[in-house]
Amino acid sequence: MTPVIPAEPSPFAFAPGRSALLIIDMQRDFLEPGGFGESLGNDVSLLGSAIAPCQAVLAAARAADMLVIHTREGHRPDLSDAPPAKVERGPPGTRIGDPGPMGRILIRGEAGHGIIDALSPIPGEPIIDKPGKGAFYATELEPMLRHRGIEMLFLTGVTTEVCVHTTLREANDRGFRCLVIADACASYLPQFHATALAMVSAQGGPGGGIFGWVSDSARVTAALRPLIEGKAA
Repeated sequence: MTPVIPAEPSPFAFAPGRSALLIIDMQRDFLEPGGFGESLGNDVSLLGSAIAPCQAVLAAARAADMLVIHTREGHRPDLSDAPPAKVERGPPGTRIGDPGPMGRILIRGEAGHGIIDALSPIPGEPIIDKPGKGAFYATELEPMLRHRGIEMLFLTGVTTEVCVHTTLREANDRGFRCLVIADACASYLPQFHATALAMVSAQGGPGGGIFGWVSDSARVTAALRPLIEGKAA
C-alpha cells in the first residue's frame, strides 16, 4: 500500500525507495551567533525553531532507509566560484570570505561552514557543497538523484524563502514531486516564511500546488512510522 502524507493542497502519496530527504544549509554560519547570518543583522535564534522538527524527520527517514542528502552553501577559499556581485554585498568586514568569529564567512572548510552538531550527517549520507542558493546549480545533485531512481523530494532547512525555495523551484522544473515540511524550515523573517509556504501549494488540486505540497514534521513522521515498524517486525 502506498503511504500517504496529509498535506496541502492535497494528500501526498510517495514511494519511500524513490524518495529523498534534503536538509538544506543547516550550517553554523546561518544558525549560530557570530556567523554570516548574524553579520547581516539577522536574529539567528529565529532559525532555531526548525532544528527539532528536522531532527525528528531525519531520525524517521534514517529508520525507514530513505536517502538523506545534506547541503551546505559556501565557496572555495580563493573565491573563484563566487561571483563578484555576491561577494561585494554588504559592508566590508561582513562579506563572504571576510574573517569572522567562526573563520572566514561562508568558506568551505571553515568552522562556520559546517553543519550544526544537532544534524550532523552520518557515514553514507551525501553532502552537497553548493556555490549558490539552489542545490542543483553547479552541483552533482541531479545525477545523484537520477542514478538512485529518486522521483520525490522532502525539503527541509533554511531559509524558507531563499535556499529552500530556490531548490524547490529547480526541482519542480526538473520533474521532481516536492513536499516542503513547513516546521522543519525557517526564516529570519517570519512573514517571508509564511508567504513562501503559501506559494508552494497555491493554485492547487489533487496533483499538488504550483510548486508542490506542504505538510509538517508530525504528519511526515506518522506516515513513516508503519514503514519503520514493518522493518522491525
